[in-house]
Amino acid sequence: MKHFVYAMAIVVLAASCKKNSATDKINSSTSQSEVTSLARASTTIQFSGYTWTIRNTGTAAQGPGPNVFNGSNAWVDANGRLHLKVTKNPTTGKWNCAEIYSTQSFGYGTYQWQVEGAIGSFNKNIVLGLFNYSGNDRYDEMDIEFARWGNDAWPNLNYTVWPAAGGKGPWEYSKNFSLSGTYTTHRFTRSPNSVVFKSMGGFYNDDTNLFAIATCSSPASSISILGMPIHMNLWLYDGNAPSDGKEVEVIIHNFKYTAG
Repeated sequence: MKHFVYAMAIVVLAASCKKNSATDKINSSTSQSEVTSLARASTTIQFSGYTWTIRNTGTAAQGPGPNVFNGSNAWVDANGRLHLKVTKNPTTGKWNCAEIYSTQSFGYGTYQWQVEGAIGSFNKNIVLGLFNYSGNDRYDEMDIEFARWGNDAWPNLNYTVWPAAGGKGPWEYSKNFSLSGTYTTHRFTRSPNSVVFKSMGGFYNDDTNLFAIATCSSPASSISILGMPIHMNLWLYDGNAPSDGKEVEVIIHNFKYTAG
């Protein structure tokens, strides 16, 4: 088991969402049915005991971003680990992103990811999202996202709960963090009245090396009761290329869901 020393900076409780206009899951020019049709035409993979659809938009740029999502940028290796990459296509010169989502929906319980990657030092334009999402944009969604939303001065850990349909705006928590390692564990627990988020340095099934925790509670926030697919994506904020020009890869060792 690897252990990590981590430095934590100021916690920011965001008053407004930095990503509202830029990270809509669907562009205004792309309907939900079009996105779903494209996704269903893509390849499925097996990961952590579940079936996942690999998103492939062809040459079309779509939200979030907008970005081109390339089916070749997400795969499972011989050890059963999921790889997500942001790459530059040498032929077109365009940057390509990665996304998968589960064919199964999940409800109340604990969702956990064990991630290998330099998430604490991502380029300002890189976004890694671990979330569930109903497809109704800006509603019915719980997010763990690692991103600075294009600004190096902004915190890089973001927890968000988008309200049930008809609810009032998102609940948000942001925090700056850095790690002296590349293994981290992240989870959230959904219940009818709350969503509890946690992040740990290293791979643990408990709260060892906890470096972030936050709770969204009802009725202060409207929490979805829907069962929803799980999404994992690695993409570019506003569709902007990494400012350092470097490709990025993240490895998800496993995803675990415990009903409750």
